[in-house]
Amino acid sequence: MMTENPTPSVVVVGAGWAGLGATDHLVSQGYDVTLLEAGAYLGGLVAGWQTTAGRPVEAGIHGFWYPYKNIFELVDRLGLDPFTPWTRSCQYSPQGLEAESPIFQDQPRLPMPLGTFAYPRFPRLPLQDRLSAFSMMYPVIDFDNSDQAWQRYDAMTARELFKSYGVSARLYREAFEPMLLVGLFAPGEQCSAAAALGMLYYFILAHQPDFDVVWCRGTVGEQIFRPWCDRITAAGGKILTQRPVTDLQLDEQGQVKAVLCGEERFTADAVVFAVGISGFQKILRSSSVLQQHSQFRNLMNLGAVDVLATRLWFDRQVTVPQPANACFGFHPTTGSTFFNLNALHDDYRHQTETVIEADFYHANQLLPLGDQELINLVQQDLATCIPGFRNAQVIDASVIRLPRAVTHFAPGSYQYLLPASTPINNLFVSGDWVVNRHGSWSQEKAYVTGLEAANHVINRCGQGQPATIIPVEADEPHIQIARGLNQFLRGIESNLIPRWGLP
Repeated sequence: MMTENPTPSVVVVGAGWAGLGATDHLVSQGYDVTLLEAGAYLGGLVAGWQTTAGRPVEAGIHGFWYPYKNIFELVDRLGLDPFTPWTRSCQYSPQGLEAESPIFQDQPRLPMPLGTFAYPRFPRLPLQDRLSAFSMMYPVIDFDNSDQAWQRYDAMTARELFKSYGVSARLYREAFEPMLLVGLFAPGEQCSAAAALGMLYYFILAHQPDFDVVWCRGTVGEQIFRPWCDRITAAGGKILTQRPVTDLQLDEQGQVKAVLCGEERFTADAVVFAVGISGFQKILRSSSVLQQHSQFRNLMNLGAVDVLATRLWFDRQVTVPQPANACFGFHPTTGSTFFNLNALHDDYRHQTETVIEADFYHANQLLPLGDQELINLVQQDLATCIPGFRNAQVIDASVIRLPRAVTHFAPGSYQYLLPASTPINNLFVSGDWVVNRHGSWSQEKAYVTGLEAANHVINRCGQGQPATIIPVEADEPHIQIARGLNQFLRGIESNLIPRWGLP
């Protein structure tokens, strides 16, 4: 335990959900914290800024799902009111409307997964295809987010998983694959089956209301991150932008004593890295210290997915049935969403023009196109879903290309991911790619791992109280019973039957 420094100094690298979460809690516990952000804007992938014309834009729209208990608690603690009411959503293909989801918490509560199956409306998907989804109950029960479960399922692709359990081709193509494209940002043949099970369970299957979602009434940067950062700096935290980390300095015991940003040096008793995979790999390429450890070098085996974020202003009011919409089948291996910002953002609520955000995931083949080509492509997709966009004129637009922006949970990637603790005793990591057992995903997981990293720092330095982390809601009783029985049978099997094949 370190006691020689009465006010421990901590450097946090990365100003997204994880970095701000760690910084906020450590500052509240009396630590001297410096937060370093490589970019010009705070917030990472949820940063917001303005175009040269003064219009607000951001790197894609981010939803806040019903299970985001820790983020909702944070927002309440900050005294903010940034969210819309719970919203309904639609799903479109080139053939038209494919699905319409209700607000699930408003429906009579049914045991999981009956509500998820019964309440959405599928105008075109036959019942027999929908019924084939129930064949997935065994892997859903078997995958309990344990290390053993991840190892069992991670080498398999999501497509192989659905095929092996008898999901119909049409249900996979029109329901499960679109979920993977917007939830894991890649097609099923490029997604880990373990990641698919974890993501689908957390967002959709665990409890009937889990798919319910709210949205920010403006950019997340303005609505949440700016007041959050103001609170941190008012409490004594230092937030510095345009500080890309290039290396670390170690002391005689092999612990970090300073973080280097080129010629700048920031001393530290502990360090928290809160960057994405691409950001960590960039630091690794320049860091002679990190390169000495195979666990860090192995992160070079991980990938990231390209994202395209566009925002279009149209010259007239176009009626969009629901504010949030997903699309599939328009571009091979690419999923997309579009949002009616007139319904979601306060600034556009009473404008005569229509403002649409359209985001594309696994957008590899789209990024090389020019801005005007992309704007034309987006309008064509929108007009296929909502014919009113066909004759509307685009009066302004923003195109943001985000290469290697989000984590790619590819088959076999789990073995390379890191837990919060690293081979360097006072260096901790956080982010949505870090291995933990909380069970959350996306923004909520990033924030939770930031709090977990802060707790590791507190445990090491011996100062302050750990952050309270709200666990995910417990499994419903019938799932708990089924998982308990499954674990019992797996235990018998492992003791009686020697393991000689591949997992």
